[in-house]
Amino acid sequence: MAITTSICSSPNQPPILPTLSLPTIPFTPLKTHHPLQLHLPFPSSSSKSGGNLVSNDALAVAAAAEALVLARAAVEAAIDAVAVTEDIGEVWSCRESGNESGGLVARRKRRRKRRKGLEALDEEMKRDVEDGMVSFEFVRYEHLSPREEAECCLSLKEGARLESERFRVVEAQKHEPTSKQLAKAMGMKMRSIDKVLCKRRESQEKIIRSYRGLVVSVASSYQGKGLSFQDLIQEGSIGLLRGAEKFDHEREWKLSTYVYWWIRQAIIRAIENKSRIIRLPGHVCGMMAKITKAQNSLNQRFQRLPSHDEIAEVIKVNASTVKLVCERSRPPISLDRVATVRGSMTLQEIIQGPEEMMPEKMLIRQLMKQEVEKLLKTLSDREANVLRLHFGLNGESPQSFEEIGRLLKLSRERVRQINGIALSKLRQTSILDNLKLYIV
Repeated sequence: MAITTSICSSPNQPPILPTLSLPTIPFTPLKTHHPLQLHLPFPSSSSKSGGNLVSNDALAVAAAAEALVLARAAVEAAIDAVAVTEDIGEVWSCRESGNESGGLVARRKRRRKRRKGLEALDEEMKRDVEDGMVSFEFVRYEHLSPREEAECCLSLKEGARLESERFRVVEAQKHEPTSKQLAKAMGMKMRSIDKVLCKRRESQEKIIRSYRGLVVSVASSYQGKGLSFQDLIQEGSIGLLRGAEKFDHEREWKLSTYVYWWIRQAIIRAIENKSRIIRLPGHVCGMMAKITKAQNSLNQRFQRLPSHDEIAEVIKVNASTVKLVCERSRPPISLDRVATVRGSMTLQEIIQGPEEMMPEKMLIRQLMKQEVEKLLKTLSDREANVLRLHFGLNGESPQSFEEIGRLLKLSRERVRQINGIALSKLRQTSILDNLKLYIV
């Protein structure tokens, strides 16, 4: 590319306009928002020859400036064309070599996965904003240099040390310490403590903003397991900060590689502890994952639901264990839930309760209680009281002879004798035959 410009200031010779020579580059007009404006001083009208000279020179300068702008536009177009050519060459080289799962394709897959997670996050945020639950602002991801990451991690470690010291003081004094007490316990000044807390908050915000994409990418793999996408991102962010506190910047590790496992662990633990109304132990949740995986594979193989014995054979456990885990993993159902879509009858109204709550059983118990009271009326008050206390006929728990003796101020042997005499009297009465109807 060459730009040739010649300007002649002689009034007798016309100025030679600048010439532009470009080597076979497609011309694209430059789109500018502000047109080029030249402000040149014009002399007074008394000197016509001077005015013609300045006018000719101004035209030449304007033409040269326009040529320079066009040249810059051509250079930018050439750079864009070279970049596009290089990208096309990389794609075709990958296709010709047959390495479709190479670095370029892998990067594209990761970008699609992150984009998919962000789209899901945006959709859920939009729904929550429409419902008036949250107010969402777009946060631009910030890239931190290794030095900035090390500074943030050190600030988080210092803040964690300060927080642990605060917990120790709380346990010792049984109340929240003041800033002065905390500064004295740490051997620091109050201004230094405020500075540490401020740096900790700033470091947390920086790391969360920088690695928000990683958290979203990991959280998108655990959707539909009992927690909303927002809760998964929140738990992943907590794991991110915990991993950043444990990160050692002196080793040859990348922070993203280190905190990935902390994010994943925090999300998995949150699903285990918070996804159900009734919490299940961790080993039961792990067994559930194995059972689900084996059930899906057997379902594809047999084209039917596998039995507990078949699942137990695959995962090498007892069938009773598989049955127990499957029963415990069922989600609870509210008794106030409507039984049908259009009806108003709840499950509590149609589900059969225990046998003790059935009307027939309750009536039989009431009649049997009346017959027992008739039997006790044939005895003396002390004998009836001993039987009520010993067998729990008054609705309380049964008591031993020693406990009854302390209550009635009698010896244990005397209470035993009274109990025996009362039972022998009941065996001789005719009312006892009425109780045989209630014996199954």
